[in-house]
Amino acid sequence: MTSTSNSITRRDFVRVSLTVGGGLLVSVSACAPDEAPHTANAVDSSTSGRDQHAPGFGPNAFLQINADGSVIVFSKHAEMGQGAYTGLATIIADELDAEWSRVTVRAAPADAARFANLAFGMQGTGGSTAIANSWTQHRQAGATARAVLMAAAAAKWSVPVTELTTEPGVVVHASTGRRTDYGSLAATAATLAVPETVSLKDSKDFRYIGKERVASRVDVPAKSMGAATYTQDVQLPGMLTAVVAHPPQFGATVARFDATKAKTVAGVVDVVQIPTGVAVLAESFWAARQGREALTVEWDLSKANTLGTAEVMAKFRALAETPGMRIRNDGDAEAALRTASVRVEAQYEFPYLAHASMEPLNCVVALRKDGAEIWNGCQFQTVDQRVVAELFGMRPDQVQINTLFAGGSFGRRANPKSDYVMEAASIAKAIDGRVPIKLVWTREDDIGAGYFRPAMLHRIRGGLNASGEPVAWWHRVVGQSVLAGSVFAPKDGKDSSSFEGAADHPYAVPNVFLDTHYPQLGIPVQWWRSVGHTHTAFAVEMFVDELAKAATTDPLEFRRKLLVKDPRRLAVLNLAAEKSGWGSALPAGRTRGIAVHQSFGSYVAEVAEVSLVNGAPRVHRVTCAVDCGVVVNPDIVRAQMEGAIAFGLGAALYGEIVIDRGRVMSKNFDSYRVLRHREMPVVDVHIVASAEPPSGVGEPGTPPIGPAVANALFALTGKPTRRVPLAVGG
Repeated sequence: MTSTSNSITRRDFVRVSLTVGGGLLVSVSACAPDEAPHTANAVDSSTSGRDQHAPGFGPNAFLQINADGSVIVFSKHAEMGQGAYTGLATIIADELDAEWSRVTVRAAPADAARFANLAFGMQGTGGSTAIANSWTQHRQAGATARAVLMAAAAAKWSVPVTELTTEPGVVVHASTGRRTDYGSLAATAATLAVPETVSLKDSKDFRYIGKERVASRVDVPAKSMGAATYTQDVQLPGMLTAVVAHPPQFGATVARFDATKAKTVAGVVDVVQIPTGVAVLAESFWAARQGREALTVEWDLSKANTLGTAEVMAKFRALAETPGMRIRNDGDAEAALRTASVRVEAQYEFPYLAHASMEPLNCVVALRKDGAEIWNGCQFQTVDQRVVAELFGMRPDQVQINTLFAGGSFGRRANPKSDYVMEAASIAKAIDGRVPIKLVWTREDDIGAGYFRPAMLHRIRGGLNASGEPVAWWHRVVGQSVLAGSVFAPKDGKDSSSFEGAADHPYAVPNVFLDTHYPQLGIPVQWWRSVGHTHTAFAVEMFVDELAKAATTDPLEFRRKLLVKDPRRLAVLNLAAEKSGWGSALPAGRTRGIAVHQSFGSYVAEVAEVSLVNGAPRVHRVTCAVDCGVVVNPDIVRAQMEGAIAFGLGAALYGEIVIDRGRVMSKNFDSYRVLRHREMPVVDVHIVASAEPPSGVGEPGTPPIGPAVANALFALTGKPTRRVPLAVGG
């Protein structure tokens, strides 16, 4: 993307219409693939999912200007704490020249025809795509609204539109000094034809995009005051709360149950069997939980998983000795290894990981004869709508989804099978929809009942020539596919989420080979923040340090020589090294480790400053450099890097789901450790100025932190990592 203005001339790309209240609604048709990738700033979640527009408005309506001059942005992406609402509103408000304090955000209805994620072809949030896929689309919405408002003012004043300019919230005719606010023009503007050409701003004219502390977070006031609506806050007349007794092992089913004692608990109203277990329905969560504890269930374990994590990894090690599905084969890695002057071999093992977001899973379902309504921090509206409709025998458009705030997700709420949403819907169906149901998972349910980031094993062999230059890279990846058996399963069986970041690693090695194994196990897995990059970045970057040591070369210099044809990656590497003081003296007992990785279109390098305290790793400081293209909100980019580092650091040091004979032993934060506040290092984030289109920021900060810490420990102890988590068995 260049900094010059961009004009869109497709007349059918946009349309305008009149709202019931006399305001202006701007609708934007989905881009073709080659065109896109109660106080100020309050977020109104009370009407999420309900259509607030006049009948007959066009597809993809993202923007409404009301007669009082207020602006509503309809977000097609869920707000899970990552700042999507603010980012999308910033893009529209800048092109519109809106007054930021008059901008509010509402969740868009569940309707893929109007609100599809252009990267997915369906409505959903994930893959760090919110800003990237909306950049052109939302700029167009704002620019179109501004153009028709100016046309309305030109007609009102009988002046050429070329003589008009805008300031936040107003159209200005400088030569006569006339000014009028957007609200007074909205009704007239809604009756006008869309201009043949709508120009997008030159980047030098941005008011909000890329500016520091101008476009404040729109979700902060409501969250700070306790007014934000999460699923747990939803209260409906007659609603019952449900908790589910899940099988003790994956694959087990209910043989029989006795609810006699459960029904004696005060507040318990009903007990029903559903496909995933036995649900206890009560007037409160506590009563439902007590009822579940009093429940007697006999489980059929005949088809249950009996493997523990030790047995799973043993299977992986055996598979790593056999050829897999070939993914990449440049040159002849085997021959180059045989003739290499120095050979290095490593095997890295990664455990199952839970998402463990702050808000455990929950969902509210109201089933009616003519349709169903869902309240949920929904991440995959299209998938959830479809599977619930199939369960109820309805059309998808009969399932209304109210998308609420989510207290984190990290991919968990984007379940390909809509597992917990289906569980809530199954309970509603089991009682014939006589009352609304709020399903609540406890923390133990959330961590112990699946789905997990898959356990993985990487076996890598590398060769160096006499000059210390790498000549061979041989790589085998073993682990469950997160896509197998889902609607996203690749036809050729090659699940790129297991090898992304490894098969396409950027290092200049002439002979590269990679193959994969996808063992089928009875342990449910799905994507986890940054998906395959969580383990591929670790394996690749750790092995690069092992090669550098074998070549007796500084790890930074070793990388620099291999990245000469990857300028963006090299730039963040150099910036992180510079800002961290790479090579300068540190206090006794401390070392630095470095890692660089590209994921979701963004380049991130991190340097970790590490010591050992009583034999355990202590991370003191992390220096991060990020190139994510055009930056919409700098503060959000920094916050996402900091959060991703904390998330990835907790996983690298402590994260591990332990399974014994098919039973998940990890239950709560006492047995599934996450990073504590006192363990958070100082984090410095440096953003690279870029004119490239925006790319992801929600996930790319996570992959480099684990290997950066592992490489620091390698430098400190001379012992390379072979198993994660680092603080347990690395």
